Amino acid sequence: MNLCFPGCLTVSGPSTVMGTMGESLSVQCQYEEKYKTFNKYWCRQPCLPIWHEMVETRGSERMVRSDRVVITDHPGDLTFTVTLENLTADDAGKYRCGIATILQEDGLSGFLPDPFFQVQVLVSSASSTENSVKTPGSPTRPSQCEGSLPSCAYFLLLPLLKVPLLLSILGAILWVNRPWGTPWTESMNRRTCHTPCPLEPCPETQPL
Repeated sequence: MNLCFPGCLTVSGPSTVMGTMGESLSVQCQYEEKYKTFNKYWCRQPCLPIWHEMVETRGSERMVRSDRVVITDHPGDLTFTVTLENLTADDAGKYRCGIATILQEDGLSGFLPDPFFQVQVLVSSASSTENSVKTPGSPTRPSQCEGSLPSCAYFLLLPLLKVPLLLSILGAILWVNRPWGTPWTESMNRRTCHTPCPLEPCPETQPL
């Protein structure tokens, strides 16, 4: 939840931004026209001067750099940009882009909170595709199952469809090469041998 008070909506910006480790991240905050001449700042919450460094524009200095942080005021379009360079995992957290108005704006009495907007910074690790090392001369073969679901199902069912086909071919080969002496033909041979054999004895009664 963003901390808000009367007048804080004079500064607006993204509530959450994400960057990649080792790269740069820019945040743009917008303000009302009456704050064109005020100093703009960026700091880490809770923005305590002793423990958290603040980067702030000063008068005519529209761009100020502090280590890896650069803040640039663009009064022409009423915005100021903060750039975080060479992001690290420690850069993740809550920040504040605000306008230094304490004891500067007419009508202010005492120390009143500056108008600011809270920004959540997220830092992700480098993508796996950038970190992966490919061996030269050994391109990766695409998977046959890359693509739509029907094509994947086809390649998975193809071996199952080949099994019945091979069994059918094997059965046909066995049928063609089967022995022709069937029980029916052997029964017919026995019946014909029951009749007298005028010329030679039947095979069943042939003497040894």
